[in-house]
Amino acid sequence: MSTSIGAISLTSRLTTGLLNRPVWFLWLVLLLCFWVAAWAGAVPVTADDWRVLWRQDEPLTSGAYVLWHLRLPRTLFAALVGAALGLSGALTQGLFRNPLADPGLLGVTSGAACAAALTIVVLAGSGMDIPVAWRFWILPLAAFAGAVGVCLLLDTVARWLTADSIAGLLLTGIALNALAAAIIGLCTYLATDEQLRSLTFWTLGSLAGGSWPLVAVLSLLLLTAIWYVWRLVGAMNALALGEAAAAHVGIHVRHLRRRVIILVALLCGFSVAWCGVIGFIGLVAPHIVRLIVGPDQRRLVPLAMLVGAIILLVADTTARIVAIPAEIPVGIFTALLGAPFFLALLTSVRKSG
Repeated sequence: MSTSIGAISLTSRLTTGLLNRPVWFLWLVLLLCFWVAAWAGAVPVTADDWRVLWRQDEPLTSGAYVLWHLRLPRTLFAALVGAALGLSGALTQGLFRNPLADPGLLGVTSGAACAAALTIVVLAGSGMDIPVAWRFWILPLAAFAGAVGVCLLLDTVARWLTADSIAGLLLTGIALNALAAAIIGLCTYLATDEQLRSLTFWTLGSLAGGSWPLVAVLSLLLLTAIWYVWRLVGAMNALALGEAAAAHVGIHVRHLRRRVIILVALLCGFSVAWCGVIGFIGLVAPHIVRLIVGPDQRRLVPLAMLVGAIILLVADTTARIVAIPAEIPVGIFTALLGAPFFLALLTSVRKSG
């Protein structure tokens, strides 16, 4: 009896310690999600397949081949994309001083989707003879260019029309998003059945293109962004007090805004370019973290990255296994995970009111 009581007491202390240290708790959850994602799938993976990966003198089994060339890079890519979207969301919400802000307000998603629609419909329908080696890169590069281009256009137009106002930046973003949506609608109307299927699948999101080169590039981009963001967290905390207060303590709001927009454009643009539109991650992940640790960007930024990685790993694993051997677009599951969260949040706000 005393042994059982001691075990329960130890478990309680460990659980309390993990909850008091959300970083370690979230890392543990992330590793668990990674382990499940690596094992689960249409092709079964055994412990022997894992051992074959470490042996150079044996040919790869079918399970080991799938594990090394498909499942592991896709799992790592999903975690990195989720972390990038979580970081983008934290920066966007800090810039707008609004916990319900989303990177889409800066035009990243709409710019990428607009460029992708133009590429799928106009370029494909132009009859141009595109070399086979280029076809794999044209759509992602066009989407990335569209995401970054719209963000830079947003910054330029907002400075010209609204004199560096954050509220003006938000209104300009809404206007550019509406313009991009109109172009996407026109492309959808002009698309053939095959082009429409391609455009629809792209806008729903997929991580099937994850590979080791993409993992390496996104890892480098994310590490560079983390190093740079860590130099901005103090200024972001000052901006939370208002533009006038931030300027009073020596923060150059205009330069800070431009740096944040460029970071969000690069991180979100790369993710959207290779994965299509994946919603709710940049909105939900920072919001969950803010409810746990508060608005301090020094704690919010790293935890938002971890929560974003966990959410996207769970969504992608579910998308792969729920309809084996078919695969459901991951954007559907991120929306299914995000919508109940906000309904629960509205319920809690109503009860507290």
